[in-house]
Amino acid sequence: MTTTFTPRQPIWCAGCGHFGVQAAVIEGLRALAIPAHETAILAGIGCSGTMQNNISGYGYHATHGRVLPTATGMVVGNPNLTVIASGGDGDGYAIGIGHLIHAFRRNPSMLYVVMNNAIYGLTKGQPSPTAGPEEAPELPLDAVQIGLTFPSSTFIARGFVGRPAQLARLMREALTHVREKRGFAFLEVMSPCVTYNDTYPLWDAMYTDIEQEPGHDPGNRVDAAARCARLTAEGRLVTGLIYRGTGRTYESALHVDRVNTPAMRGSAPVARREDLGALLDRYYC
Repeated sequence: MTTTFTPRQPIWCAGCGHFGVQAAVIEGLRALAIPAHETAILAGIGCSGTMQNNISGYGYHATHGRVLPTATGMVVGNPNLTVIASGGDGDGYAIGIGHLIHAFRRNPSMLYVVMNNAIYGLTKGQPSPTAGPEEAPELPLDAVQIGLTFPSSTFIARGFVGRPAQLARLMREALTHVREKRGFAFLEVMSPCVTYNDTYPLWDAMYTDIEQEPGHDPGNRVDAAARCARLTAEGRLVTGLIYRGTGRTYESALHVDRVNTPAMRGSAPVARREDLGALLDRYYC
């Protein structure tokens, strides 16, 4: 971390939901006492692609749709970092959808925050993959339901900036999941674009906290998937902690997790880390 970096002021429109997402990230980092030098924030393209400029920590602006493989490399390269990937629904669910599929499959210990406003705001209002049939000829994509189909996924939640207390709690739980090296934490946040698609009233009326549904068990993937499908079919916006489980993480499969702890020095994981370092050295001038 250099001493020259100063967090910038957000450039979003007044009333943009992304302010609420950023506030939840900052609050989560503060609540869990995660220091800036242990935090890495990566962003994709679009209105959401500037959040790494506004928060103290290491920042990286990834290529369009490629924030997840870049973040995965950072997890492998330095497992001691808390890695936060951020992006929008266009960046994550259109050009980046293939990488999201593999992130669910691999289960790397990082947080992916998707700011879903169902619109391409930066390019002036085209419908995104999550736009409803009123704005687009296709049915909207639901990444939560996609994630629930993978037996390797370990944390799936959805928040709404109109419910800041719930969003802040979900952010803390997602960050805790990552800090404990339990795998990929996927947190979609419904974040309205007040300029091109002001969905605050609509999503407020549709809002449903699945955790308040009788019998909901976030540890039961099959039941969570069935409940999400039913509530969504009823026109409800499902929010809350939808699923949380356990599974092998990507970094543990590569034997690079916790490589800097004394107990791991001189063992096979350290040798694997050195192999990766040797590959990277070939690209230095």
